[in-house]
Amino acid sequence: MHQEIITLSEERNVTLTAMIQGVGGEFRGISARPAVLVIPGGGYQFCSDREADPVAFAFMKAGYHAFILRYSVGEYSKWPQPLKDYEQAMECISDKAEEWHVMTDKIAVIGFSAGGHLAGAAATMGRRRPAAAILGYPVLRRETALEIGQNMPGIPEHVDENTCPCFLFGTRTDSVVPVQNIVDMLNALGRFHTTYECHIYAYGPHGFATGDHSVQSCETLFPERGARWIDDSISWLHDLFGDWGNEGLTRPVLRPHVNDDALAWLSLDCSISRIYGNPKARETLSETIRKMKERITPFTPEMTFDDMMQALGKMTLRDLLVERGIDTDKLDELNEALGKIPNI
Repeated sequence: MHQEIITLSEERNVTLTAMIQGVGGEFRGISARPAVLVIPGGGYQFCSDREADPVAFAFMKAGYHAFILRYSVGEYSKWPQPLKDYEQAMECISDKAEEWHVMTDKIAVIGFSAGGHLAGAAATMGRRRPAAAILGYPVLRRETALEIGQNMPGIPEHVDENTCPCFLFGTRTDSVVPVQNIVDMLNALGRFHTTYECHIYAYGPHGFATGDHSVQSCETLFPERGARWIDDSISWLHDLFGDWGNEGLTRPVLRPHVNDDALAWLSLDCSISRIYGNPKARETLSETIRKMKERITPFTPEMTFDDMMQALGKMTLRDLLVERGIDTDKLDELNEALGKIPNI
């Protein structure tokens, strides 16, 4: 492993710690690696060491390069300076991607508390948005953000169709950052059909980091399962980025969005209501729709086929065709045909 500390601002004491793992040679089939950018919490007053190296080491064990951003805090934390620090860090990683063998399209941010606010801002407002965001007991609501700094933006209201998939975790009894921060973010992600996973544990303190006794008192009331967020989030990233195989990363099983309704062109991964409501799409899929009418039985005798399409409207057409075994040998052909139709 090669470690390097890069000073992004001497005046503000902003640094980027790079922990770069080997590729090639004994690491057969690995020519580049995905990466995580760890953003510790600390209320924008300091950067927590408990949420830095211990977290980075866990993801390095899973095969990721790890970077730690110690951003502007205290008197230098006036917004949007921390977000500018993030942008500078991502630019640095991009500039050195070839040297460090980083997959620049597979960089996830991991933020905690106030660092979760910064990571959330990166995912929703950043010029260089990450491919995924892991947010631990994050400050997200504007009301909560304003408690730790003036002019701090709320994150849920900035979620859009370009927001990356998110993994969120926290505890129901967090008395520092209410769990409603996570709930509001989930609702915002849901409005844009963005992929997410969430774990809210029944009890536990704010700022539990990795949940290990090595980083917090063993007397702290905290469920043993709470520390599983690390394994769960790594597994989630494998689903999203691909897992390690004989020739690098395997094909991902998760998509950035639950469906393609927000994209410019139709696809089989748009919802049935979106496709069936488009006259051009119905014309293009006329033969497939004929088969659907023959093989899909309405829920009740009174229901028409149109009623069924409305009832099943939230499903993607791909899922329905696969479930009912209709034209499964033509999925690529159908998807290509739909891809020529504007999603309006």
